[in-house]
Amino acid sequence: MSNNKNRVAWITGGGSGIGLAGAQALAKEGWTVVISGRRKDVLDEAVAGIAKDGGQAEAMVLDVSSAADAEKVAKAIVAKHGRIDLLVNSAGVNVPKRSWEDITTEGWDKLVDINLNGVMYCMRAVLPTMRAQKDGVIINVASWAGRHVSKMTGPAYTTTKHAVLALTHSFNMDEYKNGLRATCLSPGEVATPILKLRPVVPSDEEMAKMLQPEDLGRTIAFVASMPPRACINEILIAPTWNRSFISATL
Repeated sequence: MSNNKNRVAWITGGGSGIGLAGAQALAKEGWTVVISGRRKDVLDEAVAGIAKDGGQAEAMVLDVSSAADAEKVAKAIVAKHGRIDLLVNSAGVNVPKRSWEDITTEGWDKLVDINLNGVMYCMRAVLPTMRAQKDGVIINVASWAGRHVSKMTGPAYTTTKHAVLALTHSFNMDEYKNGLRATCLSPGEVATPILKLRPVVPSDEEMAKMLQPEDLGRTIAFVASMPPRACINEILIAPTWNRSFISATL
């Protein structure tokens, strides 16, 4: 890959949580970071914070559930910067009504559109550029629930995250010949705003024991720093105090 000063990263869900932490970590290492999300005010605040720390970042509004939006933003990044070296698919949601008892068709469709279709749309949008470069990395943020079926996260979330894992591996099977590689990053509980959507919101004490966004930011920067000969296919990372282990012993 090119040196850090010339490298360009596109991060969806970059206004908060894991995406923002990844943007901050990459910017500190000299990357040009483009963060995307649905809320311009949140993105602008994130960009200002990165700039305050001496990093280079910009915002491009995006609805990942729109294939046209994904194509538009990818083309705008290439038009301005000439390349995309890294895509981090961090945009993701869950819904409070998530069990088989109360999941709705609308809730299911929302999760599939954002958590799965959005990942594929953005991967497809960067593919022509990365193929032309013969170089590029994609990091898809899945979940512990993408490896281990979880009742806590519900059937829709669990299913979409399992699908992201399969999507990542299938990408590597096809695109290795073009010098491209993808990583499925599957974290356990991370203390991010999405936890507020849970039926039972974790306490401050519980959240303090979880992974923190900066832990994932460091992980994203590590994957991005590896040489082109190395493909990190999958990372499964969880808090040492893993509540899924606790529930399994009850």
